[in-house]
Amino acid sequence: MGGKGIMGTNSIMRTGITRREFVETSAGLVISFYLPAHRRDAGPDPADAGFAPNAWLRIGADDVVTLTVDKSEMGQGSQTGLAMILAEELEADWAKVRLGPVPENPAGWSRRMSTGGSTAIRTSWDPLRKAGATARELLISAAAATWDVDRAACRAEQGAVIHTPTKRRLTYGKLAARAAKLPVPTEVPLKDPKDFRLLGTRTPRLDTPVKVDGSAVFGIDVKVPGMLIASIERCPVFGGTLKRYDAAKAKTLPGVHAVVALEPSPWTGTSGPWAAGCAAGVAVVADTYWHAVQGRRALEIEWDEGAAATLDSDGIRAQFVQGAERAGVEARKNGDAAAALAAAAKRVEAVYEVPFLHHATMEPMNCTAHVRADGCDVWAPTQNQTRAQEVAAELTGLPKEKVTVHTTFLGGGFGRRLEPDFVSEAVRVSKAVSAPVKVIWSREDDVQHGFYRPATYNKFAAGLDAAGTPVAWTHRIVAPPILLKFGPLDKGIDRTLIDGAANLPYAIPNLLVDQVAVDLLPVPRGFWRSVGISQNAFVTESFFDEIAAAAGKDPYELRRQLLRDKPRHLRTLELAAQKAGWGSPLAAGRGRGIAVAEWDPTVCAQVAEVSVGADGAVHVHRVVCAVDCGPTVNVGQMGSHGVRAGGGGLGDSRRLGPRAPRGLCRRLRADGERGADRSPAAGRYRVRVDRGAIRRDHARARPGEAKQLHGLPDDAHRRDARGRGARGAEQRQAGRHRRAFRRADRAGGVQRHLRGDGEAGAEAADREAGLASGGWRSEGVEE
Repeated sequence: MGGKGIMGTNSIMRTGITRREFVETSAGLVISFYLPAHRRDAGPDPADAGFAPNAWLRIGADDVVTLTVDKSEMGQGSQTGLAMILAEELEADWAKVRLGPVPENPAGWSRRMSTGGSTAIRTSWDPLRKAGATARELLISAAAATWDVDRAACRAEQGAVIHTPTKRRLTYGKLAARAAKLPVPTEVPLKDPKDFRLLGTRTPRLDTPVKVDGSAVFGIDVKVPGMLIASIERCPVFGGTLKRYDAAKAKTLPGVHAVVALEPSPWTGTSGPWAAGCAAGVAVVADTYWHAVQGRRALEIEWDEGAAATLDSDGIRAQFVQGAERAGVEARKNGDAAAALAAAAKRVEAVYEVPFLHHATMEPMNCTAHVRADGCDVWAPTQNQTRAQEVAAELTGLPKEKVTVHTTFLGGGFGRRLEPDFVSEAVRVSKAVSAPVKVIWSREDDVQHGFYRPATYNKFAAGLDAAGTPVAWTHRIVAPPILLKFGPLDKGIDRTLIDGAANLPYAIPNLLVDQVAVDLLPVPRGFWRSVGISQNAFVTESFFDEIAAAAGKDPYELRRQLLRDKPRHLRTLELAAQKAGWGSPLAAGRGRGIAVAEWDPTVCAQVAEVSVGADGAVHVHRVVCAVDCGPTVNVGQMGSHGVRAGGGGLGDSRRLGPRAPRGLCRRLRADGERGADRSPAAGRYRVRVDRGAIRRDHARARPGEAKQLHGLPDDAHRRDARGRGARGAEQRQAGRHRRAFRRADRAGGVQRHLRGDGEAGAEAADREAGLASGGWRSEGVEE
């Protein structure tokens, strides 16, 4: 804890008021405190070098409570969760709680500013509670002194201090100035969790109103005086370079100001820094996005595609298969798995392959930069403010303190916006043209030039004894590592790829998990949500089911048997099974599957009710999910995350095939050629979301309707042909109404970020029609 400190503005994500201006004009109680870093190598504890606060709580004379923290809001709701933790101990009136802007000088921070790894809440729980309790105790003391009464007779409640015997009441705003003059206590009592009134409830998010009314500023919404727009044509082959280009035609087009060539930069580091990983490209800078895109289309470019031009899915898979035949670096070893396998009564083997996976955020990458001789401003929807500032400083030659990073709302992150590539591009283009420039990626740019979760090849073997109990388990993970972006691997292991595999929870006496690293340097890799566990849970739990089938045992009961030393896993598994009615009769043609996984500190178990159609496609009818995540902050957010995670998992599972991703060749080759998928097991592990069980209006299928909807073909025009009749006409009419409203909104300028200053409405509508496939609408978007 510390004494008074600096504080931010009272509005959510507002960028119009600087911190200096606010400090000069604000009054009230300000508490500064320290939130610890979650990285093991984050450096010395600030207590060893003097107090270095990195978060602030302010209570103003207007009763408004403002919390300033260094976490990005990308739809996950963590900023609201952090404010709830503080408000609980403070006994604040939730209606008066606000969020300040994310601090703008990461170099002056006492920890690296980044948001990732699901750490925002769990690393801030204790410090935020203590900060809120400290402010509460100061306010109670101020009230007792004002009334000249016994402090023990006063209590805090709903943004005020109440004198219990007389019912007198003073709001926090009236007490703030006096409380600011009191000494800060070193030890404060924390509330008993049974007395929580806010935590563990369904609480409205603080960022919802501005997203609903359209005033929220996402990166793509940023406007600054004199700003130009850039669109970049990048090399379609990873690692390729620019051989030559002709910009003569582009420069003759209306609205085009300049054309800038951009050198590539590697995505791998050497000694720890987060590499930028930019593709070679040519940027067209213009008045509006449409003008920039038109200029980009007029470019004549010849690329040197380099060695990766011949890399395709078949070649990648061949490297994986070869790698699986050699021993890897041991990540976990218990007993002697090889000997146990040799002596086993029965042996089970399988191979699972998982593709490269893109983040596909709702808002494509974008960044606005203004490079000047005396400083640089960056406006970005970034998860990594520290690295954004460092990259801008490196490119401009400015001290880091001269680079100001303005963090906007993020239209989804999932780890993609930890990368600084889109910041690097904007800074370089702005520096080249000596003007503020916003670089906007199209949807195609975003998918083709991402940082992908690694593809993996998983070779399994298990041995069963005569009773069908697993006595041996081996899992070899063949994959291109992510952590090469920070330099050579520590002991040859990429810990992000073994998460969920090396910590297998089942009590199997002989176990070996090893990892074989495959180079594949041309393909950029990045952190995708939970990374390793997001795919290892799928492959390990699927193989466990194969073991249960081979042993002739119920997969639920076998899991229970082998989770005897894992009470949290066992409890969560049993709850999911109970709620799903495991063992109860099912409709004809349906079956149940069960799985459990852990990503510290959360354990999750799910039961899926599925059927397999005549075409071999798997239809998911129902999923029951049990989650043990420890203390719950916002129940509403927890529920929505569970639903989104389930839906996202189903969507991603549609891409889990037995081959490397067939779309990878399109990203690697200039001509868009795709490698053939000739595997006889093609589609073996693919899952398709049931289009019939959930209608387009998200209502449950009515009795007798499910069968009809199951048969709907995939092609839109064929669905229309089969959807004749009253219900089909009603749905088509509703669709026409929605499209009409969207057209009216666009014509009226709702998508304000796409319209250039002074551009005529007809021109804007015409331009937006051309952007229909790649544009993005920020209003109301969360993730």
